[in-house]
Amino acid sequence: MISFTILELRAGRTRPLGDKGHVSAIDKQRTNGLVHVGPEGLEDDEQADRRHHGGRDKALHAYPLTHYPSWAAELPQQADRFVPGGFGENFVVDGITEQDLCLGDRFQIGPVLVELSQSRQPCWKLNLRFNRPDMARRVQSTGRTGWYFRVLRTGDIQAGCTAELVDRPNPDWPLTRVADLLYQSTNDSEALAEFARLPELPDNWRRLVDRRIRSKSTEDWRRRLLTPTQRKVDH
Repeated sequence: MISFTILELRAGRTRPLGDKGHVSAIDKQRTNGLVHVGPEGLEDDEQADRRHHGGRDKALHAYPLTHYPSWAAELPQQADRFVPGGFGENFVVDGITEQDLCLGDRFQIGPVLVELSQSRQPCWKLNLRFNRPDMARRVQSTGRTGWYFRVLRTGDIQAGCTAELVDRPNPDWPLTRVADLLYQSTNDSEALAEFARLPELPDNWRRLVDRRIRSKSTEDWRRRLLTPTQRKVDH
């Protein structure tokens, strides 16, 4: 049986990030005791950019504890930043990584039922968070992105609880294959068409796939991966 442990629950409010004071809620703090999980995530959790973060398809962000030592070893100058909560996750999880999961997986967490809606597409605020201009691109290229859940049944949970897999409708779509299609084999028309047919696919990814199929090209990632200052230099 596939399961994982939620070691920590984290929620955060918006606040300035980086020298330019960009607003973000990536700095999430541990919560104690029972926490209510609603349709859009943990009680008292916020997202600064509601166009690209939060909402029902990105209600809960999970990140594996096991990735942190790898990041610290690869980037020793930022090692003190690679601690639980570093990636702004709501769930610090243990016992599972992206390679063990498939799009649409459903997990029971006490009374709460969640569905894996998408892997995280890293954005430029990670560059500010970790003080590295290439951090978002590194997260994308390594596949150590974490993932999002949508909430199908609400309820109260607490740190230390176990999430158990109860349904896997798309065993042919592990998150490793999703990442390959998004960032490596970006114009594999057959795979894109198969991907687009998945009923669990979030609307933003369906639009992305439709654009790729129509244009036969890959979208420009610079706006997502580069900070506003980097984009000015890049142009």
